[in-house]
Amino acid sequence: MSSFALLQSLVVPVLSQLEREFDTDQATVTWLLTGYLLSASIATPLLGRIGDVVGKTRMLAVTLTALSLGSLMAALAPDIGWLIVARVVQGAGGGVLPLAFGIAHDEFRDRMTTAVSILASLTAVGFGFGIVAAGPIVDHLGYDGLFWLPMIATVAAAVATGLFVPPSPVTTPARLPLVPALLLAGWLASLLLALSKGNQWGWATPITIGLLAAALVIAAAWVVTERRVPVPMIDMRMMRIRGVWAANLVAAFVGFGMFASFGFLPQLLQTPPEAGYGFDATISESGNLLLPSAVTSFLIGFWTAPLVRRFGARQVIMTGALVMAGAFAIIAFRHDETWQLYLGTTLQGIGSGLVFSSLAGVVLSSVPGHQTGVASGMNANIRTIGGALGSAVMAGIITARINPDGFPAEVGYTAGFAVLAVAMVGAAVAALAIPDLHEQGTHSRWGDADTAVTEAAEHGVR
Repeated sequence: MSSFALLQSLVVPVLSQLEREFDTDQATVTWLLTGYLLSASIATPLLGRIGDVVGKTRMLAVTLTALSLGSLMAALAPDIGWLIVARVVQGAGGGVLPLAFGIAHDEFRDRMTTAVSILASLTAVGFGFGIVAAGPIVDHLGYDGLFWLPMIATVAAAVATGLFVPPSPVTTPARLPLVPALLLAGWLASLLLALSKGNQWGWATPITIGLLAAALVIAAAWVVTERRVPVPMIDMRMMRIRGVWAANLVAAFVGFGMFASFGFLPQLLQTPPEAGYGFDATISESGNLLLPSAVTSFLIGFWTAPLVRRFGARQVIMTGALVMAGAFAIIAFRHDETWQLYLGTTLQGIGSGLVFSSLAGVVLSSVPGHQTGVASGMNANIRTIGGALGSAVMAGIITARINPDGFPAEVGYTAGFAVLAVAMVGAAVAALAIPDLHEQGTHSRWGDADTAVTEAAEHGVR
């Protein structure tokens, strides 16, 4: 999971440099993040389902191998188009999330929530290391070093998986949801392309209107298909479970804000002061700004299990979302000094740590053991879909007004982060639907999310 998170974060501080390196524009270079998230949103539930069928351990090794291949392609990329394709291949690594969570459920049982919280926090380790390491790697090895080094890490992780992770004891026979996967890819790609390129093409042009219309039609077909196929990609019946749909709604909002903020904060910092804002920061300096978010998210992850036991998942998740809303509001309206941004990213890390570590336990405890892969995959998938939408919307807002010097107008960043703050308020409202862990009874060991999370947290504390 740390290897996957590493590849998420390494390119974040260097998007501006890659824009210059490949002689492209900000909306196009953002697709290095958006394309990665789009691919992950398709691969995550699909690989989670395959893991349920053929074994989670085997598929974890395959997924890590795909990450390695994508890194090799990116390191050898001759142009921005090739690099975007390589990032799409790397996005298949999103399958690491449901597979790892499912393995934790199978192996740890009563201590599952504590194990999942730690696993979720480990994504912060990889993310934080990538942010800090990006600058020195580019300085000494060039931008292609950002992909050679992760390739070594993911190859090692694949080998270690085969050697040390026990075979999955829980499997279920099923067919693969290929048609739903194609439809999901179709409407997401159409929507994201229209959102990210609308300013450049014009919102009233035939291509933009056509893409939006196609997204609407294909999305409708996808929903109908998901409800009728024997093996859905996103189980609409499972979405009726309160703990599942509420957690997924929160994940969509928070993913929208988190990925968008990480994609554009470094670019704000690296803007020269002559543009009227910005700090002319280096890659390393802008990476250091994001480090507090990763560190605090990791540390908070170790405390979520006892916090859920004491206050309930609803309160913990809602608090985390509101903390993130405050963080984005600070960045939107108070970004004249670096300490203000450090405060914002630190609060963002605290909030995301509370939310994501708690959500994983809620989802896994809401479904039977043979559905853990698809349930956690669905939650990670919806979070990633939210992230892809967030990065595309943020790109559209920020590039709506470009100054004569070629840099976006400051009002774009203000409006963009204000929108992210509103999205986090939406996440807090959605968290009200999370089951109250202190009030619901338990009908079976894993049938009720509330008592299951409480029991697991107690074992984890002991």
